[in-house]
Amino acid sequence: MTLDSKEIIDIGETLVQRHPDRFTDDFEENKHRVANLTDVESRRVRNRISGYITRQMKD
Repeated sequence: MTLDSKEIIDIGETLVQRHPDRFTDDFEENKHRVANLTDVESRRVRNRISGYITRQMKD
């Protein structure tokens, strides 16, 4: 499963909007939370979503 950047951003923003208190600026924590909150099976896609969320939380 591969997704383009727009889809990664859309998924990341949706997760942050629905669960704003669950995400932090720690990539490892976000990685586990994305795995629990989504049904994405691809490790690479989960990591890209987690990385996007982590960057957004650091701002």
